Amino acid sequence: MRAIVQRSFGGPQVLQVAEAIRPVPGATEVLVRVHAVSINPVEPIIRSGAFPLIGQPPFTLGWDLSGVVEEVDPGVNRFRVGDEVYGMPYFPKAAGGYAEYVVAPSRQLVRKPSGLTHAEAAALPLAGLTAWQMLVDIAELQAGQRVLVHGAGGGVGHLAVQIAKARGAYVIGTASAGKHEFLRGLGVDKLIDYRTADFVDVVRDVDVVLETIGGGTAERSLSTLRKGGILVTAVDKASTALPKLAAAAGVRFAGISVEPDVVGLEALTQLVESGKLHPYVQQTLPLENAAKAHELVEQGNVQGKIVLTA
Repeated sequence: MRAIVQRSFGGPQVLQVAEAIRPVPGATEVLVRVHAVSINPVEPIIRSGAFPLIGQPPFTLGWDLSGVVEEVDPGVNRFRVGDEVYGMPYFPKAAGGYAEYVVAPSRQLVRKPSGLTHAEAAALPLAGLTAWQMLVDIAELQAGQRVLVHGAGGGVGHLAVQIAKARGAYVIGTASAGKHEFLRGLGVDKLIDYRTADFVDVVRDVDVVLETIGGGTAERSLSTLRKGGILVTAVDKASTALPKLAAAAGVRFAGISVEPDVVGLEALTQLVESGKLHPYVQQTLPLENAAKAHELVEQGNVQGKIVLTA
């Protein structure tokens, strides 16, 4: 099979098309013929060596996938050959998603919503589960609450906006002006162009802040929360200072590492099927253009997700 293999850390050029051995499903696993795999911002950082999450090369990156079941371990009863599935297997361990075939635990996959293409389905798992686990599992967002979503037009952000609106929240989003029309279409109630306005000057008394930007955004967001509100971050999760700052401000703090979650994936699927959630794909590229896909993600300002098709 074809796979994108990197044999050293470095720039996008280290991502090379290679012939690899097709994996064989083990106990509790299925073999998936990958139709699409999306790029997440963490992947270029891993590729560069700045965050060696899955060890030393050689390896194949990629987690977010959508495809068709080709083989099933005899003990697996959730799927049959031919089922369309999507998910985020093994994260944060290596899954080898930039490839034509992937094996995955059956309970880390769910059936693909019929209304989504494989590219759209591949755009959903990691970003969607991050947003779901932040807003629902941790913040327990309720109808009528106010939520500030930083980077509202990005991969996690645009899904978080839709999840929050589906739960009846009032949504404030930060994003560049070029994404405002897109975000209004998703239902954002108030938009802030971070290039021309400082959110700390215009946002007060929110119940939840969702932060995936870094660069001091979490610390500065504490002043926007009401007493007892919660800041949830996927960036500064290991901070020792933020919990103390939050406590001093009378608010709560939580960091998150996204996990494979069949319950969360099923919840996202239900939102998709009810018309309340739709992942946006800015661009699709063939698998062999993985380096170009990484370049686009590293340039920043991606609206939604970049997806590779195999």
